[in-house]
Amino acid sequence: MAETSAPAKLDPAELIACPQCDALHRAEHLPEGTRARCVRCKTLLIVPRERSFLHVIALSFTGMILMIGAIFFPFLEISARGLTHESSIFGVAMAFSDGWLAPLAFAVLSMIVAIPVFRFLALIYTLWPLANGQPAWPHAALIFRLAEEAQPWAMAEIFIIGTAVALVKIAGLAQVSLGPAFWAFCVLIIVTTLKNSFVSKWVIWDEIEQK
Repeated sequence: MAETSAPAKLDPAELIACPQCDALHRAEHLPEGTRARCVRCKTLLIVPRERSFLHVIALSFTGMILMIGAIFFPFLEISARGLTHESSIFGVAMAFSDGWLAPLAFAVLSMIVAIPVFRFLALIYTLWPLANGQPAWPHAALIFRLAEEAQPWAMAEIFIIGTAVALVKIAGLAQVSLGPAFWAFCVLIIVTTLKNSFVSKWVIWDEIEQK
């Protein structure tokens, strides 16, 4: 794949832009086991992998199961001066669901729960028929585009980092025990990273248009 210096002479459908440096390249169908990187910044552009769609679907289902556990299972337990309090993500959000803090509870649930789950569901909806050699389902292109636009707002990873920083600060004031929901979130981050490694946006768009 070579960087083109005259993109105006090419069909826009044949071009792919690097998401990092915006360099334009001629898009090509690659054989399995090969990769295409940006010639300028070496960002990975096209990753055709055998049965990669099935891998993404399986990891998306796994992510949703982990998210259910992360929401309702105990997230952490704090003990201080003989008092113990156990909380879950859902319980904390509901505790702030009244009054002027309600928008905060809504934002927390949306960014760390609703949007990641929507992106999992969107990938399953988009890739399920393609993985089985069938035409894309209705509105698959729109749903996949919405999932990509919502990616910056999916902040489960940021939530875990913020929680870790907060735990360091309160460790000297109380005894903190991490619950299963915390570890479910950690595994969820790993699953999401693996899922992203199998996702090639150009390949998905190409399959949607062809089928």
